[in-house]
Amino acid sequence: MTDTAPSFRLHPGAPDSPVILHVPHSSRVIPEDVRAGILLDDRELGVESDHITDAHTAELAEAAAQAAGRTPWRFVNGLSRLVVDPERFPDEREEMLAAGMGAVYTRTTHREILRPADFDGQALIERYFRPYAEAMTAAVTERLDAVGRAVVIDVHSYPTKALPYELHGDGPRPPVCLGTDSFHTPPALLDAAREAFAGFGGIGLDSPFAGTYVPLRYYGTAVNVGALMVEIRRDLYMEEPGGPAGPGLDALAGVATASGAYEVMSDHLGVRGERVRKWT
Repeated sequence: MTDTAPSFRLHPGAPDSPVILHVPHSSRVIPEDVRAGILLDDRELGVESDHITDAHTAELAEAAAQAAGRTPWRFVNGLSRLVVDPERFPDEREEMLAAGMGAVYTRTTHREILRPADFDGQALIERYFRPYAEAMTAAVTERLDAVGRAVVIDVHSYPTKALPYELHGDGPRPPVCLGTDSFHTPPALLDAAREAFAGFGGIGLDSPFAGTYVPLRYYGTAVNVGALMVEIRRDLYMEEPGGPAGPGLDALAGVATASGAYEVMSDHLGVRGERVRKWT
């Protein structure tokens, strides 16, 4: 750990809720000393922030929490992903390194230079990435200790038109994309999410973005940790790029309905990780 003030916040939910709404990319905040290492001028940085930020997703998650019958927990990143991206691998396992967008970005969404190619991001990893990962792991552990299970719903948005940095941007771009994991996304959770978002013009799986976020301590081993990524296409609720929210802001309140699937999903789990029925 470091003596840097936490750059994230865990908003408490109901003591008996297993659900954590994870909001990693909603902020535009960049500390001054980190800003000094970014080569873009202020105008260019503003444009880049418009493209890279999942604008208003913190508000969307808050609306979802308020609409839920049982309030989910919310883990919200307070810094821009241009500081560090907490959902990337911090090493060579990260495929986005090919686009200069590993845990510490060196390229922009349009593949322009963001930081020098030889920039050493290790200090940012230690200062921001690792404390974030540790805190998120602790949040999941706390839900497991409290109720015997946890589900992480990752709250994102994405642009209507593909940006040059996207490695898989040539696929479908539905109004709602649900990212899944073969181990951590059980059918009950996926079915509930489909039902929740059925009225928003179409739902796709794992395109243009795929996968889920699960702390590495539990990834691929803990059957009582579920996960789903919700990607809302930005034209549903805001003016692109980086503009104000519109009437569709409440659309993500459907996440609250989707999170209720974990109560159904408990039928598929024993206590504290004992597998009763295989997730497929």
